[in-house]
Amino acid sequence: MTDVLKPAPVRGRPARTSAGWFRALWRWHFYASILVVPVLLVLASTGLVYLLRFQLEPLIHADLMTIEAASDTQVRQPYAAQQAAVERAFPDADVVSMTEPAEADRSTVFSLTDADGGARDAYVNPYGAEVLGSLDPDTTLSGYAVRLHGELMSGRLGDLVIELAACWAIVMALTGYYLLVKGRRARRRQAERTGRRLRMRHGAVGAVVGVGLLTLLVSGLPWTGVWGERVQQVATANGSSMWSLDHGALSDPTSSLDESLPHSHAGDVPWAMGESPVPRSGPGEGRSSVADVDTALAVAEREGLRHPMTVALPAGDDGVLSVIGYAFDAPSDERTVHVDRYGGQVVSSYGFADYPLLAKVVSQGIGLHEGRSLGLVSFWGALLMCLGVVLLCVTGPLMWWRRRPSGARSMAAPRGRLPLRGSPVLLVGLVALGVLLPVFGASVVVVLLLDRLLLRRGGALGRFFDTA
Repeated sequence: MTDVLKPAPVRGRPARTSAGWFRALWRWHFYASILVVPVLLVLASTGLVYLLRFQLEPLIHADLMTIEAASDTQVRQPYAAQQAAVERAFPDADVVSMTEPAEADRSTVFSLTDADGGARDAYVNPYGAEVLGSLDPDTTLSGYAVRLHGELMSGRLGDLVIELAACWAIVMALTGYYLLVKGRRARRRQAERTGRRLRMRHGAVGAVVGVGLLTLLVSGLPWTGVWGERVQQVATANGSSMWSLDHGALSDPTSSLDESLPHSHAGDVPWAMGESPVPRSGPGEGRSSVADVDTALAVAEREGLRHPMTVALPAGDDGVLSVIGYAFDAPSDERTVHVDRYGGQVVSSYGFADYPLLAKVVSQGIGLHEGRSLGLVSFWGALLMCLGVVLLCVTGPLMWWRRRPSGARSMAAPRGRLPLRGSPVLLVGLVALGVLLPVFGASVVVVLLLDRLLLRRGGALGRFFDTA
């Protein structure tokens, strides 16, 4: 009788895939974090320093970057007189550019290139044309932060590591949202009280920070060596560009504005103007007067450029004075005016309205990435995003440490394999990501091959990575 009442086994019923998806994506989220967390921690910390550079550097180098409030009897000296003082103080260096004081209590900054090609910043009190001293901009706190943020101070290899981590951070953010939604019941049912609180804090912060993190990652991709170069090649082949097509910069017609300025001063140049051919100027007939930085600034102000401006100086007799209105809080106001160094007239001008459409998008994205496109809103937003990323980088490893069995001799990673064969949507999505992000695509192939050919075969290595 009992045999009659016993339900017959159902054969051929497909296994539930939701749990498999959850554990597989959890596993990928876990192992991606091993690469991503250290790099993200560096990027968030250095990004925070870069955001606060205008507050931190004047405190650290107050003797150079700040001046006492001017009295009623003091008169601001012409920038040409300040330049002459710098040239007397550094006779073996070439003055490359001059940047106006951003505030009334700040000094004027002259960028120099020494005989060995090294960069220095000279600081001048604008009221007495007194040279206060100089710094190697790459050795300041923000200088180190910029070089770590851009390439981990390791050149092409560091750039590749950052791009790889950024690609996997995108995957980690997307899988994090999936785990947050699908793992609600499991967290409530299975987690211990303290562990649940930590997971809930990690998930709640991640839900908010994830959107900003994805924005920062995507807007930072134009800087990368592989993705950025590839997109620029595709754009150029289709008659567009990620950067501007301004036909003006310094003196050498084969150089570009970004290359002509010291590396540490690339931030003084509107990002979309980073690949700019150079015009020429010459004395000619009836043009014997020589324009200087003050003339160039007066012309640029008449043309509507915003203060503070940077003047890139000509390196030769046929060069022009390139005045850059950086428009820190509004990339759409960026504009550069090239002034003939003899006649003082405008040779050419170029601004945001003249950018190709792609360059406009990139410029606004870079402005968001640097926390300046929307003024204080984007500044505080970027600052909170950096702090949120740091918090995620701390709570994530803590979650793993608390959930791993005591005395475990493995990574204590979630067990699961991506159901690629039975999930065409997942396979197509993975291939699409690999095509859009070639560094990620190449790394996925390597990971899948290692998983199939090495880790899944068992042994000590398989047990350590929880595949055996």
